Order: sequence, then C-alpha cells, then structure tokens
Amino acid sequence: MEKLLGKHWHHLPADEVLDLLESNRDRGLDLFEIEERRQRFGDNVITTQKGKGPLLRFLLQFHQPLIYILLAAALITALLQEWVDSGVIFGVVLVNAMIGFLQESKAVKAIEALARTMVTEATVMRSGEKKRIPSTEVLPGDIVLLQSGDKVPADLRLISARDLQIDESALTGESIPVQKDIQPLAHDTVLADRKNMAYGSSLVTYGQAAGVVVSIGDHTEVGRISELISTTTELETPLLRKIAEFSRVLLAVILALAAVTFGMGLLRGQSAFDMFMAAVALAVGAIPEGLPAALTITLAIGVARMARRRAIIRKLPAVETLGSTTVICSDKTGTLTENQMTVQGIVAGGESFDVTGAGYAPIGDILPRGGQAGTSLGPALLETLRCGLLCNDSLIVEKEGRLTVQGDPTEGALIASAAKGRLVLEQESRQWVRLDTIPFESQHQYMATLHAPSAGGSPVVYAKGSMEAMLERCTTTLDPRGNAVELEVASIHATADEMAGRGLRVLGFARKTLGEARQKIAHEDVSSGMTFLGLQGMIDPPRVEAIEAVKNCHGAGIHVKMITGDHALTASTIARQIGLHHAERVITGRELAKMSDSELIDTVEDVSVFARVAPEQKLRLVEALQARGNIVAMTGDGVNDAPALKRADIGMAMGITGTDVAKEASDMVLTDDNFATIEAAVEEGRGTFDNLTKFIVWTLPTNIGEGLVLLAAVFAGVTLPILPVQILWINMTTAVLLGLMLVFEPKEPGIMDRPPRDPKEPILTRMLIRRLLIVGFLLLFGAFGLFEWELRSGAGAAEARTVAVNVFVMAELFYLFNCRSLTKSVFEVGFFSNPSVFGGALVMTLLQLLFTYVPAMNTAFQSAPIGLASWVRILAVGSLVMVVVGIEKWFVRKRALTNLQRA
Repeated sequence: MEKLLGKHWHHLPADEVLDLLESNRDRGLDLFEIEERRQRFGDNVITTQKGKGPLLRFLLQFHQPLIYILLAAALITALLQEWVDSGVIFGVVLVNAMIGFLQESKAVKAIEALARTMVTEATVMRSGEKKRIPSTEVLPGDIVLLQSGDKVPADLRLISARDLQIDESALTGESIPVQKDIQPLAHDTVLADRKNMAYGSSLVTYGQAAGVVVSIGDHTEVGRISELISTTTELETPLLRKIAEFSRVLLAVILALAAVTFGMGLLRGQSAFDMFMAAVALAVGAIPEGLPAALTITLAIGVARMARRRAIIRKLPAVETLGSTTVICSDKTGTLTENQMTVQGIVAGGESFDVTGAGYAPIGDILPRGGQAGTSLGPALLETLRCGLLCNDSLIVEKEGRLTVQGDPTEGALIASAAKGRLVLEQESRQWVRLDTIPFESQHQYMATLHAPSAGGSPVVYAKGSMEAMLERCTTTLDPRGNAVELEVASIHATADEMAGRGLRVLGFARKTLGEARQKIAHEDVSSGMTFLGLQGMIDPPRVEAIEAVKNCHGAGIHVKMITGDHALTASTIARQIGLHHAERVITGRELAKMSDSELIDTVEDVSVFARVAPEQKLRLVEALQARGNIVAMTGDGVNDAPALKRADIGMAMGITGTDVAKEASDMVLTDDNFATIEAAVEEGRGTFDNLTKFIVWTLPTNIGEGLVLLAAVFAGVTLPILPVQILWINMTTAVLLGLMLVFEPKEPGIMDRPPRDPKEPILTRMLIRRLLIVGFLLLFGAFGLFEWELRSGAGAAEARTVAVNVFVMAELFYLFNCRSLTKSVFEVGFFSNPSVFGGALVMTLLQLLFTYVPAMNTAFQSAPIGLASWVRILAVGSLVMVVVGIEKWFVRKRALTNLQRA
C-alpha cells in the first residue's frame, strides 16, 4: 500500500480508490486493520527537520571576516593593556552576534508553525460507527466525515459530497471557496482544479461530504510544502555578500601592510619591538571598528522607518535587500486587489451600467455606460439590485476598523451594489418579509427566497444563480420601465460573454409572483414561468494605491510580476487594470509543468502574469528569475507560498490574511497587506543603503590616511606621528559622534527615479574609490606634514602628535558634510536638513578640546596642549579636504551631464 501513497487519486473513480485502499465506504476501517496500519504508516504528523542547535547558531554569528578582524583588534588592544578600547570593540562584536542570533531564531519556527496547522480533530467511520479522534490518529483508508467549519485532517479523495465548498486559499491561492464534487478528473489536472479532492489544513465553509484518506503526514500536499521549506536554500542577502567580500579584501590588505611595515623597519635596522608596535598601530588604524555598529544601527533605523510605513522587518539585512530589488513577484488577492468582491457591471432592462467604488463600503454610483449619473434608477435596475439584496444569507460587518463579509464574498458584493442604488437592507427586509428559502445546491446552481410584501399582496420569489440556471426558468424579462417583454436569450448570452471577457464573475437574477399566499416553496415552484431581471458582474478589484505603486516601481526600473492561484482570465484582467507589462500574455501552471528549467529561464523575464500555479512552481519561478541575475522580492500569504518566500532574496508575508507559516518563512511582514507598502519599503531600503554607503565612504579615508601616515613614518625612519591608543580614540569617537549621524540623513529627492543597483556592482564604485584615495592622501599630507612642521618649530613629540590627531578629527568633521550626498553639493540636499550632524560635530569638537587640554586626558592618550596657530593650520587642512571633494563632485556631475547629452 505504501506504493499507492503517491498516486493521482483525482484521476480515479471513487469506488476504485476505496478498493485500492482496502476500505469500505459504510464501515470504514476495522479494529485490527487500524492497529496494523498505525504500525505501518505512523501518526498523521509532519516531521520537523533537525536543525542547528542554539549554541551552534550563536557561534556561527562570529563566522564572518569582518568579525575576525575586530576580534583580532580586541585581542591586540588587550595585550597592549588598553582595556577600555578592547572592551568597546568586543562589546560591538557581541551586540552584533546577539542581534543576528535573535533574528535567526525566529526563522527556525517556520516548519513548527506548519506542523501546527495540521493538528485538529476529525470525525471518522470505524467499524461502522462514527468516532471523533485527534487528527494525528487518522490513517490511510479512514473514511472522514466533513461538515461546515471542519478543518480537513489529511488529504482525502471525496466519495460523496452535498453542496461542499472548501476554502483552499492558504494552499492554492484561490480567492473564493471552491465548489467540490466527486467526479474523476484528467490526469494532468493542476492542484487548484482538483475538485474531487480535499487537502489537509484547508477549511470547509459550506456543505457536507465524506472522503477516504489517501495521504497523511509528510505525504500530504502540506507535508510536501514542509519538505520544500526545509530543503530550500536561503540565499545570503546582497549586502552580506558584499560586506563579506569587502571584509576579505580588507583583511588581506591589513595583514599585507602590517607585514611590509614590520619587514621594512627591520631592514632599516630598527628594533623588532618598535616595529611590532608600528605594525599593530597600522593594523588598528586600518580596521574600521565602527563599521559593524554602523551597519547594525543603520539597518535598525531602516527597520523603524519601515515600521512607520506598515512594513515589519524580521531580518535586519532585508532592509538593504529591498533597495537592491529588481523584480517583485506579487500575489494577486488582497495585495494587488482589495480582497473584497465588488460589482462593477450591471445589465437590467436591456441597459448596461457601470458601478463605481471598490470593496464592501457603500460608496459609489451606478452610472449608465458612457453616460452621467441619473437622478433616479429605473424599475428593472432596482428590481435586479433588490433581488441580490434579499436573496442573500450574508452580512457586511465592521471588524477591527475594516468592513468584512460574514458569509459568501459574492453575496457581500451584492449587498454593497444594492447600497449604491440607495437600497437599505433593514428597510427592504421589513417591506419584503422572508418566509422560506431554497438554499444553493451545486446540482441546481441557484438559490431562491420567498417574500411576503408587508403592504399586502401576492408573495414573490427572488432567485439568483448561474446565468444558465436562471435563463432556463424564465419566459419573460423586463424593459427599462419595468414592463414584461419577450426574453431574448441570445442577446443575454452575448452580454454575459462580454462581461466575462472583462474578467467579471457573472450572476443572473429572476423573480416570480405567486398567485396564492404561501409559506413554503419548492424547486417545482421556480422551475418555470419566472421573469429574468438582469445580470451583475463582479470581480475582486485592484487597489487604487496599487496602480500608482506599480507605476512607481516601473519608473524605478523594478519589474512587477503577478503569481496567483486564480484563473488566467481574471489574472490577466487585473494585470491590465494595474498596468503590468505584457499583461495580455499569461502562463498557467499546466504550461509551466511542461517547461524545462532552461525554457523557463529564457521565458520568465518576458511574462508578467502566472496563473493557477502550484507551490513548487512558485519556487521554480523565483529560482528562474534569480538565475537571470535578479534580486527577487516575493509576496505571499498562504502555506503554499512559504518555500518561495524562503528562497526569494526577500520574502514578504501578509500581516492580515497571512498564515503563521508564511510569516515565519518571510523576511518582512506587511501589516496592511498592501502592494503600495512594498513600494514604500523599497524606497526606504534604497535610502538605507545610500546612508550605509555614505558611512563607508566617510570612514574608510580615515583608515587609509592612518595607514599611510604610519607607513610613511616607517619608510622615512622617523617617530610615529600617531600612537595605537590615539588611533583607537580617533576611530571610535568619530565613528559614533560623526559617522553615525549620516544614518539619520533623509532620503534624497528622486530616489525612486533611478534604476536598481546592479547586484554585481560592489559597494565601492570606481568613482568612490577615487574619492577615498583623494581624501586619504590629503590626510597623509595634512597630518604627516603638520606633525613634521610642529617638530621643526620646536614642539615636543606629544604636541606634534596632538596636532596630527586633531588634523584627522577636523578633516573628518569637514568631510562629513561632503558625504551627506555622494553626488550633490550639501547645499542642494539642504544644509540644515539633518540636525544630528550639527549636534555630533559640536560634541566631537568639545571632546577634542578635552583631549587636548585636560591633564587626565593628556596622561591617558599621551596628548598635550597646543597653541592657536596650530588650530588655524588644522582647520585649514580640514577646509581644504571639504573644498577639494566639493570640486571633485562638481567635475563628476559635469561629466555625467555631458555623457547624458551625448546619449
């Protein structure tokens, strides 16, 4: 029997399935068979994969080149008995490790959340008796009885069904409950269209059924998704890849320069101890100690900014990844659309009407197609609206500040359209008292209600259902004035086809006046003689803000693709309405299944709409896009989205409709389920990366300058212009008080008008490297030059070193204003737009005065007071740095403008 667990059960007749599973539809499994199968198949649970333990996950946070460099710096400073500096550096490393560990621990819960979705109770037939058992005890061959409100305990092949509807949205992405039956289906029927199957963790919303269990635990569709999650490779973010590469290069350069310094000193006959100290000073100077702290704080501030825009970041590096995104793969329902069915077109009395407004709110108008709003609605239109309102078992209620439907979303749309026609449910219900109901049944395809007019008169039956079901019961229709006229079936079919071509789900409406007073109705009462009232066409409409957001994404060079479990025609219609590129071309899950990986990679960038896709196909689409070098953001809310969310460079789960599984597998959660929030988050991500780049461009010239100064001293055979303890003072204080102020820099204008960064482009471009070298050499000439100037002017080594230290600090302070924009003048971005910069500069200046003039600081850092003339020369060097970089940026802008004009 184990070999049968992977069969295409939907392709087989129900009786054959029962025979293969050796089960009986009336008795179910017998006692001895239950025990034997429990031994053979085990419990109906999803196996959780054994992952890394907490200790190993914590230790792995230190497994990064930049962290190795910092640990070495902490060790060396400890050997030099600089305990405060050693403690600060080690504290930075520890904080970073703890943040990374806590973020990663949340992701480990994904599969545990998935397993929880399967735990419930089930009603089964065993030995001819109904029994209520934990879902974990369900076995292959069990006969499971389902009714409204039940969670399906395992994968079932339905053997009987009465008006069964199941919400499979978490598994397939289908936006409305699926009508089920028991008829065999084609072998290649995709998961979302298997109407004779009920899958584990889906929810029964209506009707009753019985099914035989065909798969349990890891063999269910949810189990397969669990395996996909556990085996899906989670990619390192672009930022982490670039920082790791940068760290490896930096480590090699530092070690090489330290070795050269030590070797050159020995060749010149200097003592090994002095040269070791010089090599240590160079290594400490070249290490950007503030970079990990700046990275963490920059990303954390990005997280706070995104939270204010309704995007909750679960993993810090995801902030930057958003700024690198080249493709956004979005679900349709609830993200690009309202997730509220809305009537958009009505045909009544031979006239067509457009309905404005979206969602369940009674805000909007009913307008003649191509015309203006009228003062009153015709009798035929009013009757069509009244029929949809009264022949209805649902309600629209406010929940957590949001209108939702209690019942069928389709009926919610009819209530809203009636409200736009100024019909009030309470008032209409009093005027037309409901007496009886024929509930919707799949074999009849309609619902009917019997009403008695409160003013007296003959009772009326209102009915709604499929257009075909309504037409076959009708002999007349209404003209615009409400008079009965001959029914033209062909014309109505043509109108319905046109509405369906717009992606609308079309329902028909009819009424019948009964001759005598009645309290009950039966199917025979509505089998003929009815009057056709009209059609209402509805769709889950696109969000207005999503249309603008998609336009902005296209303007920012980001491709938007819709990946949905919904039907191809509906998907294409919504794609056109929101402005997706190539919206007319749709690839379905069935077509995807026939494509090889290479074919998919060649095709995926030219198609924007994918419909009826299975979970592993979503994963394939993400992998195909990544194979083309894209940075992929993926949205999702269902269990079926979790593997693709994990594989994507950034996975985005829905906060309102999202399952726990999707949230745990994601990097980010959208609290309002809105695509516009993604665009806002991308904007914040770009701003965050800009600010991080600004910090790196600001901090590295200091490290380069310090290294060059020490190398120059060794090569020249003179005393060191700055000592290791002074280098640590410069690096740590300026990083915190000056560099970190760039983190608060507001986003520059036009940030969403430029294309995404090339994923292969390094953090430091050729232009930025040139700027680093310019500033680094200016620091070399300024600090080394003034150090020698002071010595030749009769100052002692302590005073000369104090001047050199102040040159570095003041030059960094002036250069900070250059770095507020990498391409524009500080006056273009707003000189006073970042008050934090001025606060940091003021505190840094006060600290340097303490460093220079307070005796305790002079003792701790081997500094000494200096005169006014020295300060003038120091400020002159700082001003020179600012002017030179400003001129370099002007030349870069001028050359870029010239190239643009030539192009």
